[in-house]
Amino acid sequence: MTASSGSISYFLYLTTLMIAGILVSGNKITIQDECQGDVKGVLTQCATFIDKAGPVTDPSTSCCDAVKTTDIPCVCSQLPSVIAGVISSEKVTHVAQFCGNPLPPGVQCGS
Repeated sequence: MTASSGSISYFLYLTTLMIAGILVSGNKITIQDECQGDVKGVLTQCATFIDKAGPVTDPSTSCCDAVKTTDIPCVCSQLPSVIAGVISSEKVTHVAQFCGNPLPPGVQCGS
């Protein structure tokens, strides 16, 4: 039995949300501590727009609100490989550009 692309995308979305919660909570230094802005908002509100699965789509207003105030290059540099592995670099670039906070040349975020 094979999984549909929708169920795989949903699984990746839930995994991203779970990892985001781990990264921005607890007593250890986290991405939220290291990078300015709404890191948790970016990881939760933008998950469906930066997930590898599916086509590039324009992000929601809530996603853009988080992206506009967040140091995305910092977040990208701090992402653990487990999260970077489910994020599309092309989609992150599109979301950042669309939301008015474009990535500087050479910044790689995701795979």
